[in-house]
Amino acid sequence: MATLFERIIAGELPADVVYRDDEIIAFRDIHPRAPVHILVVPHKPIPTANDIANDDAALVGRLFVVARDLARREGIAEDGYRLVINCNRHGGQEVYHLHLHLIGGEPLGPMTGQR
Repeated sequence: MATLFERIIAGELPADVVYRDDEIIAFRDIHPRAPVHILVVPHKPIPTANDIANDDAALVGRLFVVARDLARREGIAEDGYRLVINCNRHGGQEVYHLHLHLIGGEPLGPMTGQR
């Protein structure tokens, strides 16, 4: 069964796409946590960060390069932004297709609540 992101990549579901090439797609999160919240997703279906193969190193590196370029284009690079990859249930992962969250556009609070 295809993930939500695979269906977006295939054009089966709509998304506010801000970047696309042969390996990566980036689109605005439908439940943004900040004024800028973009998901940067490889076309290759890698379920979690635990599933990244050594051969995926260049692709994963490109996720960060695309996120950097999008942060500049969105005007949040100078003030700062957060890049997040969630892994599995305790890490907050909801869609099991590796993706990088680019979040910014306002001061961001702490990563987690107090313990």
